[in-house]
Amino acid sequence: MSLQSFSDYLLLEKNYSQLTLKAYLKDIQDFSEFNVSEYDSKSITNANYQQIRSWIILLVDSGISNRSINRKVSSLNTYYKFLLKIEEIEVNPLTKHKALKTSKKIQVPFSEQEIKTVLQELNFDTDFEGLRNRSIIELFYATGIRRIELVQLKLIDVDIANKTLKVLGKRNKERFIPLIPSVVDTLKSYLIVRSTLDTIQDDSFLFLTKKGVKIYETLVYRIINDYFSKASSKVKRSPHILRHSFATHLLNQGANLNAVKELLGHSSLAATQVYTHNSIAELKNVYSKAHPRSKK
Repeated sequence: MSLQSFSDYLLLEKNYSQLTLKAYLKDIQDFSEFNVSEYDSKSITNANYQQIRSWIILLVDSGISNRSINRKVSSLNTYYKFLLKIEEIEVNPLTKHKALKTSKKIQVPFSEQEIKTVLQELNFDTDFEGLRNRSIIELFYATGIRRIELVQLKLIDVDIANKTLKVLGKRNKERFIPLIPSVVDTLKSYLIVRSTLDTIQDDSFLFLTKKGVKIYETLVYRIINDYFSKASSKVKRSPHILRHSFATHLLNQGANLNAVKELLGHSSLAATQVYTHNSIAELKNVYSKAHPRSKK
């Protein structure tokens, strides 16, 4: 009963997405199965920290990254906080737990030249898939939206006349992003060929497969990876790197950090400041080239 109440709490009160909810429940289920096998206990409600610590040790020995382990423990901690809230337990066993140390990974964005190569030098067919793929790449780089946000875009979210895009972000927070003219033009061309599909099942969604159903996340990843593999030697070529490039290039051009925060849909500046690392690198490059004493 408490797990169902927890699910309702995350969905209705915390406004978590179905995807996030699924991840939380999977983490809790993993610990529950461990609890059964190791301690012959069918309930994790009264589990103590020693049991959780044994689970963490097992995860470490299994080769799972500290970052992934911290996420799993965070899911469990959220569950215990909920049980405290509804007074089903008196003590959260994770109250004094300290997260495992993780190395900070600085994502390397695509360079402006790499973006230019993809959009200006690679061949995009003028059929449905070619125009759809170009629209997706341009939209990622021009708006910085997340992959799931792009997948969930509806036709009504695109305001061609006013050149704006409505995006439904995390916790169902809406934000409006301006669209540059070139993106609007590409979207117009895409919408024309989209209307010629033989069958359309998911008519309300903006991006579809050639079978007329809503596009899915793995296909979006594949599109980005395929095109950028022809223009970039970077190991990671994903929609998130395009989002990262959007933010970094804006900051390099002097954009206000708060403005970038709003465009990205971040709830705090701390999340946006991750993207300043590369901007500082750019500043150092400019400084070393321009300062009179840099070559002395």
